[in-house]
Amino acid sequence: MVRKAENGADLLDREKSKRVRALAELWPFLRPYRKLLAAAVSALVLTAAVALMLPMAVRRVVDNFGNEDGALLDQYFGAALVIAALLALGTGLRYLLVSRLGERVVADIRKAVFNRVIGMSPAFYERVMTGEVLSRITTDTTLILSVIGSSVSIALRNLLLFSGGMVLMLLTSAKLTGLVLLIVPLVVVPILFLGRKMRVLSRENQDWIANSSGNASEALLSVQTVQAFTHERESRARFGDVTERSFEVARRRVNTRALMTVIVIFLVFTGIVGVLWIGARDVRAGDMSAGSLVQFVIYAVMVAGAVAALSEIWGELQRAAGATERLVDLLHADDPVRDPAAPVPVPQPVRGAIAFEGVRFAYPARPETPALDDFSLSIKPGETVALVGPSGAGKTSVIQLILRFYDPEEGRITLDGVALAEMARHEFRQALALVPQEPAIFAASARENIRFGRPEASDAEIEAAARAAHADDFIARLPQGYDTYLGERGVMLSGGQKQRIAIARAILRDAPVLLLDEATSALDAESERAVQTAVEGMAETRTTIIVAHRLATVKKADRIVVMDQGRIVAQGTHDSLVAENGLYARLARLQFTDGAAA
Repeated sequence: MVRKAENGADLLDREKSKRVRALAELWPFLRPYRKLLAAAVSALVLTAAVALMLPMAVRRVVDNFGNEDGALLDQYFGAALVIAALLALGTGLRYLLVSRLGERVVADIRKAVFNRVIGMSPAFYERVMTGEVLSRITTDTTLILSVIGSSVSIALRNLLLFSGGMVLMLLTSAKLTGLVLLIVPLVVVPILFLGRKMRVLSRENQDWIANSSGNASEALLSVQTVQAFTHERESRARFGDVTERSFEVARRRVNTRALMTVIVIFLVFTGIVGVLWIGARDVRAGDMSAGSLVQFVIYAVMVAGAVAALSEIWGELQRAAGATERLVDLLHADDPVRDPAAPVPVPQPVRGAIAFEGVRFAYPARPETPALDDFSLSIKPGETVALVGPSGAGKTSVIQLILRFYDPEEGRITLDGVALAEMARHEFRQALALVPQEPAIFAASARENIRFGRPEASDAEIEAAARAAHADDFIARLPQGYDTYLGERGVMLSGGQKQRIAIARAILRDAPVLLLDEATSALDAESERAVQTAVEGMAETRTTIIVAHRLATVKKADRIVVMDQGRIVAQGTHDSLVAENGLYARLARLQFTDGAAA
């Protein structure tokens, strides 16, 4: 998958699609439905065979116009009607089967892609915009649906009509068929030449569509910021520019396809007219019957129509090949953070001892700037440790490494003595509860948002967690209480209300390790005190790591770790650190009168 950004940087390295053979990557998704696929192919072969029989019936009718036996003529007409009925039934059955197969396969592809990307680490999303991933799941899968549910079956049907029609043309008149074959190279050359150009343009068109989706998603997700800074004009211009580039590539693709269609159809039908002219002279000379010429004409039209259809579908197949390749890129995308092949079991019960041992870590987007440098920290089970320091000190990086969103370049991180990299992420993360600085509120009810941390929780447990987080009062005042729909990203809630929902979610999870990343930053003083009381109650029975700028929230921590530029510069209690008159004391003077007095 490639995003055509201003700098032209690739987001994922992969080879360009060079052939429609990329559609073979769909076979793993088709394999479970082999019976349905076989039935669809059988219906397709049946309809093609019946269609090839129809000209023979027409020939019999034409050659027996002068026959005195009217009953024989009636039989031929009756046979033609039976063939037409079989053709109609077979075509309907083919459409039903291939459409069902297409819908089923595309649903499986969408699920497979989503299942893959939902587990990718944040390092992956530093290189890929989420809007582009959504474009793959929607736009590209729609192209594949069109191909499986329509284009491939039409292509196979026309391929059968072409090959069968050519054989029957040869049996009808070898002379006329030989003349037709002289036209084939004239038709194939433009298909191959223009088809190659079509493939490149189709791929580029899909890249720009993905970039357009990513651009729109980014702007809409930050629409309040865009409007607050009156950036609408620039955002419109940027989206318009990307969309126009997508249109320009699409225009060139459409022009190329139209040119190919014009050339192919003109050459095909010009050749047929010339062949028919020679055939008409043979009928006048008595070298072939009128019925044979009519049969040959019908087969020639079938073959010409098949070639024209194949030239049309070729472009669709190439677009779908590009879409398939991009989806396969996502399915096979390299995730810098991987689970081990044979993960070590998580210690049971989890006590909550966490240790950093000589850790060095830099974010993939800025590898030259370490977020943590030779960082060592040991946290005992049940201990409450606060991480403080100026912005950029590496405090949030500690939380992200404990969750194993990233892996350090050096050193290791352990939980109860077992390295995180040796355990399966989904297993050890069950022992963690996170309250992030920017809480995620989902487009669901308040009840479901709190239950997110523990899906099996009862309504009573949810309400108890809300009370502990001091969220019960404002939830009760919502129009439908706990069943009130909170809107996308919780647009109905204030920042403090969102954080209390997130804290209730963490309380409900009841994990042995609690991670609080600026968990009370959006609360007013009264709410902060109430939530602080709830957090202190939780901290009594579990390991708690608190990241905070507001030092009032960490004064009662068992230990305060002062960080600066990715290193630990001091640690101790609030009083001892103030007495040292170091970095923590300077921070405290800005926030506490007692710190200034000290």
